[in-house]
Amino acid sequence: MALDEARVNSPHAGGCTCGDCPHGARAGHRRAVAAFLARRDELAAGKGLPAQVARSVSASRQWVSDELTESARTVAERGREAGDAWLHTVRRRTLIAVWGGLALLAVGEALTAVGAGWSTARTAGLAAGLVTAGLLSAAAHVHRARGGILAPLIGEDNRLSTSRTVAASWVLLAVFAVLVLALQLAGASGHADRDALIEGLDLVRSAGVLTVLALVCAVAVVVRRVVAVRVLGRRLQKLRAVRPRAADLFTDDSGRGSFTDVQYVLVSTVAVLFAAVRLARRPEQLPDLPWGLALLVAVSAATYFAGKYTEGGRPVVLSVVRTREAGDLDAPIRTGDDIEIRGAGFVPPGAGTPDRLAEVVVRIGRVHVHVPLIPVTGGFANPSDTVLTVPVPVEVEPGTVDVQVITAAGVETEPRSIDVTD
Repeated sequence: MALDEARVNSPHAGGCTCGDCPHGARAGHRRAVAAFLARRDELAAGKGLPAQVARSVSASRQWVSDELTESARTVAERGREAGDAWLHTVRRRTLIAVWGGLALLAVGEALTAVGAGWSTARTAGLAAGLVTAGLLSAAAHVHRARGGILAPLIGEDNRLSTSRTVAASWVLLAVFAVLVLALQLAGASGHADRDALIEGLDLVRSAGVLTVLALVCAVAVVVRRVVAVRVLGRRLQKLRAVRPRAADLFTDDSGRGSFTDVQYVLVSTVAVLFAAVRLARRPEQLPDLPWGLALLVAVSAATYFAGKYTEGGRPVVLSVVRTREAGDLDAPIRTGDDIEIRGAGFVPPGAGTPDRLAEVVVRIGRVHVHVPLIPVTGGFANPSDTVLTVPVPVEVEPGTVDVQVITAAGVETEPRSIDVTD
């Protein structure tokens, strides 16, 4: 509450980066990112190294990694501040969108009433829109610290949930349709009109839309459970996002387009629009969704659920080899040597940011080694999703030791044994 009041009443403007106001938080994040990218490219070009470490390859690499890790943590902190500021501003924008939608509904009803005349159904539709907008505004006020009306759509990973958004759209349509019928029933004067409105709730006419509503709500609940079980079972790596984005509805955690999410959103959007048109044409009954369209939504939901059930996987170490420099002789692994760990899943989706990359750890025997950040122009050469390069510390005892990778999501690989000599 104090943070919200400070942001609303903040006197800061222009290019402030103090974080006390939404504009300052966003500007501070942009400047921190720009400074980090410039510093990374500078170090990748071999510039800015202290003279004390410039002569030692291992010392300079460690110094560069520590420098970038500290800068990445600053960027991450600025990103969290910007995410909090976004939640504050998006609440007002969603309320503007809700009441703007009500205004468009009023304009549409006024235009369609020209020639046909104003009817009780139009009055009920406008009143139902007013009630729905009021309920959404009240919910936005209750969840004002979590993004307003978007709060129920944000998952535990701080991303917009596709399944929750689709289910919410059908629930919103059902609530609006029932309100329209209820308000018409309240304004009906004749027995025949009241009986016709009550028949509009008959299961025979509304079976399609009710089936789809039950299905998408069940998918939203089951998907949440499936994801939680797979994360706890270490079969799925999940990381928290900085803030929700509209693109989350169409992409996976790494930001790449997801076929299962895209088709689910598109099919559901078309079906909701069809049901809304049916409601507008026949406001005296619930939308009678054809079984063919209901089956299409069911197939789309099944595809989405199957995609969620099969996505992800545990990281795996396939092999560990000694890194050989140009001109170096072949030799066994000794303390102080660099080893190359080859496998898959070392950088889970959403862990490509520098602060997440800096959290990758390799356990060699009893020693935990943080994977050094090795910058190149435009990115990082180490760590990567399939290859990690780390030094073998002198604290590692000679003999057979196990190597395990611990990802930023906290998931460990199965141990892989190597032989270390003096």
